[in-house]
Amino acid sequence: MSTLYEYVRHPRATELRSGHPVRTRDERRLHHENPFVRLNARVGLRVTLVVGTMWAAYLFTLLALLALPSAVHQGVYYIVVWLSSSFLQLVLLPVIIVGQNIQASAADKRAEETYKDAEAVLHESEEIQHHLEAQDAAITRIVEDLTRLREHLGIDGAPSAG
Repeated sequence: MSTLYEYVRHPRATELRSGHPVRTRDERRLHHENPFVRLNARVGLRVTLVVGTMWAAYLFTLLALLALPSAVHQGVYYIVVWLSSSFLQLVLLPVIIVGQNIQASAADKRAEETYKDAEAVLHESEEIQHHLEAQDAAITRIVEDLTRLREHLGIDGAPSAG
């Protein structure tokens, strides 16, 4: 008797087993064959990591405050210009990057947890598959035993009228 079911493994399941969650260091531009693309990616990442700190925000605040007395001396218009072009841009840039880094870190953690969940689901489904294969083998043996018993007793497969 043939098997009751033929299991076909999904290709993504094999990929999942051989890989890991994607991280920033896996970004392909950091390992690109073109040295200019690779350099730009690394410099951009490094600048983002340096500027995206609260220390950079504090430093930029001090830098912007150095220009405040000159703006105050020149009048209200220059105070508005100083506030919008110097202070807000210099200070908010690193603060926003810090917030984005925190959000990205949380997203990375969620992605890693989702990956682990997918691995667990894959493992559980493989265990279910093994269980079903064992049940198929047992059912096949039972059917074969019943068939041999019917043949030995001379009972045919058709129901009797009666």
